[in-house]
Amino acid sequence: MEYTAGYYDVAVVGAGHAGCEAALACARLGLKTVVFAINLDSIAMMPCNPSIGGPAKGHLVREIDALGGEMARNTDKTLIQVRMLNTKKGPAVRALRAQADKKAYQFSMKYTLESQENLDIVQGEVVKIITQNKKVKGVVTRTGGVYYANAVILTTGVYLRSRIIIGDVNYSGGPNGLFPANELSGCLLDLGFELGRFKTGTPPRVHKKSVDFSKMIEQPGDEIMIPFSYETEVLNRPQVSCWLTYTTKKTHEIILENLHRAPLYRGDIKGVGPRYCPSIEDKVVRFSDKESHQVFIEPEGLNTNEMYVQGVSTSLPEDVQVMMLRSIKGLENVRLMRPGYAIEYDYVVPTQLHLTLETKEIEGLYMAGQINGTSGYEEAAAQGLIAGINAALKLKDREPLVLKRSDAYIGVLIDDLVTKGTNEPYRMLTSRAEYRLILRNDNADMRLTEIGYKIGLISEERYEKFLKKKKMIEEEIERLRSIKITPTQEVNEELEELGTSPINTPVTLEDLLKRPELDYEKIKVFDKGRPDLPKEIIEQVQVEIAYEGYISRQLKQVEAFKKLENKKIPPDIDYDKIYGLRTEAKQKLKKIRPESIGQASRISGVNPADISILLIYLESEKRKKGKESEE
Repeated sequence: MEYTAGYYDVAVVGAGHAGCEAALACARLGLKTVVFAINLDSIAMMPCNPSIGGPAKGHLVREIDALGGEMARNTDKTLIQVRMLNTKKGPAVRALRAQADKKAYQFSMKYTLESQENLDIVQGEVVKIITQNKKVKGVVTRTGGVYYANAVILTTGVYLRSRIIIGDVNYSGGPNGLFPANELSGCLLDLGFELGRFKTGTPPRVHKKSVDFSKMIEQPGDEIMIPFSYETEVLNRPQVSCWLTYTTKKTHEIILENLHRAPLYRGDIKGVGPRYCPSIEDKVVRFSDKESHQVFIEPEGLNTNEMYVQGVSTSLPEDVQVMMLRSIKGLENVRLMRPGYAIEYDYVVPTQLHLTLETKEIEGLYMAGQINGTSGYEEAAAQGLIAGINAALKLKDREPLVLKRSDAYIGVLIDDLVTKGTNEPYRMLTSRAEYRLILRNDNADMRLTEIGYKIGLISEERYEKFLKKKKMIEEEIERLRSIKITPTQEVNEELEELGTSPINTPVTLEDLLKRPELDYEKIKVFDKGRPDLPKEIIEQVQVEIAYEGYISRQLKQVEAFKKLENKKIPPDIDYDKIYGLRTEAKQKLKKIRPESIGQASRISGVNPADISILLIYLESEKRKKGKESEE
């Protein structure tokens, strides 16, 4: 029997990484918010690897922080190892990665939610979305609670009709032994949404005391710990090592001998799995020429002996998993604590969303995270933050936040999903970003703090600190441009000593810094009046100067890109009336309903000739309206 349980501005369904960000954003922007979790112990749960960041994913976390989200702060509070990856490569692909204490991360985030004003947390399964005249009105829980809300954000993760698969055993269930959400999919279908089916998996967990680390290569954290959050001034936490080992010829033989028992090859798994994070059985088959694959043994926390076997995601039968693990160097006597498993689940085809993450079908209904076909905690959190911000802005009658592909990796992520869709669990990669030299890990605050401040998620104090940092960077670049070095014998001897060519005419310190052989520290010998600057300022200055030519070129490309993004397409446009537009293009444009020419140009099946015809049509319509207004 249903009963009225409360009235809210926003209801968030699901309290994983997307749900936490969405709920916090709405509550912090002054809206009365309720967030639901099937089990309150699953808030911010890390059912897969308890790590945050890595290439592209670390960029997302930095961007979440610059906009006022929580993931970076929570990671800094609970990490047990941090490393800057790709340090020998260019600044565009350098990225932070942290190993978090799994339970500490959960408890810390749960406490943050519990402590937040305007936010109620409810344990309950949402089974129905209430709508009226294509507008959302609230949600209903399994126990009959009716929660009225002006906006609803679905962040249900992998729980929709989820099925666990281990060998020939399969059953209805969510991650880590939690209940699935079996009724909400039917409601979404009734509302007219198109659903798909994806699959993801997780590796086994083993007991630390049964691992022989002497046969493995230690992977320690960085001595100088760089925090994820721009608010964390000093990061000083105990670090523990991860360990690298490899599969063997015997490992591969065991897998190949048991392929007939693998659900993936037996046809028991119908959902599409992630290409960039395949199961070990898939890797062995697809890369049959490789004699071994990397395996990382990673701690799950400071107060547990569970270790995560990264690189061995599998749904093989439990007995095969044990044999396979014991064939890996250092795991000969390993004790299995939790078997790896595959999980199949429903997702909503993301082309049914606006760039704000509001659904096109139901006004006030937003979706974020793995329900949109993504994989990964970071991708989920980024979407959750944007959905939460946009739900709040809509209810406050303010302009929505749509980040462009040239603004942030978050913009790339959402544009890819909404414009192109995805036929496999989507993972953020640096190669997906056209403008990655200006979307760096180190400058997320320079790009997005202003936006976060205007929205209301960045405090006055933090904003003032940001402005001070920005000014210091600008002043130091200007100072280096103003100081000239003349070609004396002493100067040229110093330059040759530093491994770079001598000078014949006066040059600035900026010119020297552009030389690949030199860096900010090396040119100190020519810079007697140098100010004492923080490391993060020096890093920004060095990158901005050393890569100025490339950055300048990319900024010109961004300007051309923005011209197409600014050419808006009327929402009521009738594509069938546009003469010369190909049938496929009409079908795709009617389905996606792009908001700009730029977005239209990225739709698969819409070619440059179609875009030209569309531009001509829009221009002719504009002239017609101009003449009508003159008359």
